[in-house]
Order: sequence, then structure tokens, then C-alpha cells
Amino acid sequence: MTRGLGISGNSAIGFLLYHLPMSAVPEPQLVLSFEDARHVVEEHAAKLRPTGTEKLDLLQASGRVLAEPIHADRDFPPFPRAARDGYAVRASDLLHLPATLEVIAEIKAGAAPEDLPESVKSGQAVAIMTGAPAPHGTNAVVMVEYTKPKQDYVEISRAVRAGDNIVPAGSEAREGDLLLAAGTRLTEAAIAVAASVGKPYVQVYTRPKVAVLSTGDEVVPIDTQPGPNQIRNSNSYSLAAQIMAAGAEPVLLPIAPDEPNQLSQLIRHGLQYDLLLLAGGVSMGKYDLVEAVMAGLEAGFFFTGAQIQPGRPVVFGRAQNKYFFGLPGNPVSTMVTFDLFVRPMLDALAGATPRKLVFLHARLKTDVKTKTGLKRFLPAILSGEFEGVEVELAGWHGSGDIATTARSNCYILIPPDRDRICAGEWVPVLLR
Repeated sequence: MTRGLGISGNSAIGFLLYHLPMSAVPEPQLVLSFEDARHVVEEHAAKLRPTGTEKLDLLQASGRVLAEPIHADRDFPPFPRAARDGYAVRASDLLHLPATLEVIAEIKAGAAPEDLPESVKSGQAVAIMTGAPAPHGTNAVVMVEYTKPKQDYVEISRAVRAGDNIVPAGSEAREGDLLLAAGTRLTEAAIAVAASVGKPYVQVYTRPKVAVLSTGDEVVPIDTQPGPNQIRNSNSYSLAAQIMAAGAEPVLLPIAPDEPNQLSQLIRHGLQYDLLLLAGGVSMGKYDLVEAVMAGLEAGFFFTGAQIQPGRPVVFGRAQNKYFFGLPGNPVSTMVTFDLFVRPMLDALAGATPRKLVFLHARLKTDVKTKTGLKRFLPAILSGEFEGVEVELAGWHGSGDIATTARSNCYILIPPDRDRICAGEWVPVLLR
């Protein structure tokens, strides 16, 4: 996490709110449904491209996004591979059970070619371990559970079909096949694929840098003792944590006061980065200056609100060829709107295809009562295990209640047309 440079408030660069022409103030009519707002963000995210690449050690690249394709350097598997411990046999030798076969060899994983029998004839079997090459002449592996060794012989009590418990050579990939495309996020499975083709270093896209700007005269640094009517700057830190979890690098700017000149300068500085997030100043109050100052910077607004709670005043736009979000200043609203709207932009800037929002479903543990009109994402607790998972509201006290939100592990989605949902009903859940 890096910190941005401080900027003096005495410059005349900024635009005074009270001197803005009326045409510069955004129309307060761009309030969209949640689905429409999310789709708008996804459409703009699809236009973004990462800005650079770097070469990293494979483990250092974990979680990053590939900037190069990775191909198979040989067939996978390179030989017919036993998928179980047991005996390699000819399936036709097990038409009559129990069958007794002569054991002529034992093959372990990693066996050298010269350690394999030249061929296995009818009436013969080979003891084999998982991952070992199946010898020529065999076409199936009988699991060890269905066998009984008898000196140089084995008695087999279950039949197999040709191909059972053997992975054919080249069935997973052929030499030269594309295994991982550029734009793939390096999960543990993708790391395993890269390791399996001998890639100790990989080319990845650089992390996007995201400027974070908290606004408001009531906000003070976290190492400052707040006054009676002040709060510490938790928003910058929650956003920074979310940014890092999404694979980007946060840049914390100085707190912007409720003064348009200084706010304008700090916004200009934030627009030098790949994305700008502003926390606070986007509602309809006299000192909520973000939209007006952005309009003075000739910003385009794609929406200035979404029909959700918390987070209704969320703003999305573009200024000086950079995208920005104005996130509501209440801490829970800030976190929710980041999860709902900002993540697709970070995926795209990191070089990945933006991921769709995925909702799980769980049974409601206790009744929920609320108001209609907005789609609500309410902090909740998912509990239980296996098929008995239930969810209930965390008992929060509004969008400033970060203590309760910290104890939650998901959000319950409440449709805008429901004012009551009864215990036992299935409800959509968004994991945090």
C-alpha cells in the first residue's frame, strides 16, 4: 500500500462549486436499478486493458493474471497411467470369476522404461501403483481391494472393462495444446499446470494502482485523536484492504476537506492512477461536493445512484480518460458498493475477464422485515455445515455499523418487492 503526495489547497486550479455553471452540475436523474448499474460497469470494464507486464517467480505470481499463453510441452499424461493401486491385467482374462493370474512384475510410479516387462500375456498380471505406466499388453487395472495375493499369483474377485482405471496417454492434453490462456488468473490449479510444464517464471500483468480519496471535514487520520464530532478515516483502510484482496495496489491520498478547490486538486491527482475511488461527498447535502467538482472537471457520469440499500448514492463516471467511483461515505455502504460495482473494473485492469456476481442460496433462520422499494444487501451470518446451512441477519444498526458488519460473513439479498421473508424460505446470499 502506497501513499499519494499531499497537495496544497491554495492553488487556483480547482473549480469553486459556487462558480460552476449550472450545466456543469450533473443531472440528479441517473439513478439505475441494481442490475442496470452493474451491467453499465461491466460494459465499461470490457473496454479496459492492463497497462504493463512483468516476469515473476511462479509462486510470487500466485493470484496474478497471466500475460502469456502456456502450452503443453509434451503429451499429458505422457504414458498410459494407472489411476489406482492394484494389478494391470487384460480385461478378457476376467470373464470367469474368481480368476487366478500369474504376477510377473511390479511397477511403481516413476519406473524406468527398462523396468517394465516387454509385454503381458493372457493369464498374467502386473502389480502396479497409482501413477505408474501401464505395461504393454494390459488394458485395465483391478483395484487392490478386489484382489488376494497368493505367492506368485493373485486371485481377482471383480471383473473390469477395457480402459478401467487407466488414463490414456495424451487424454488430458497433446503436446502444443493451449493449457492456460493469457488473461487466466493464477489460482492454485493454474499454478500446478504451469509447474507441470516446467515454467519456473511466468509473464503476468502488472497490478493496477487504485487511488483512494476519503472526503469530509469530519474525517481525521487514524493516528489522530478525533474531536467530539469527528471520525477516524476507516474508509480508506477498508477500501485498501478490498483493493489488495482483489489483486490491485491501493494508493492512499490525503483526506479531502469539504472545500471545492482542495477537493478538485486531490481528484486531479487521483486521476493519474488507473482508477480513482472517492469515499463520501456523493449524497445530496450542501457539502457533498464530489459530483459538482467532477462535473467542473468535465467528467461524464454513467450513473449517479443505484436503487440499492446500503449504497444508493453510488456514482460511476469518467474524467480525464480515467474511470472513477464515488462511493457513499457510510462505512458499510462503502464496502458493499465496492463489492457490487468496483471489482469488475479491477479484474479488467489486472488483465482478467471480469467475474460475474455469484449468489448462493440458503434457508433463512429467522424472519426478516424491511421496507419495499430498494434491493437490499444486508450483513448476515451464514452458519451450520453440509446441507444444513442457514443464514440470518447480523443485527446491524445501519450503514455506519462496521462492528456488526465485521462479525458477518455474507450479505442477504432482499428483493425490492418484499417487506417480509419468513424463516425457512430460501434467500440469495452473497459471500463476503
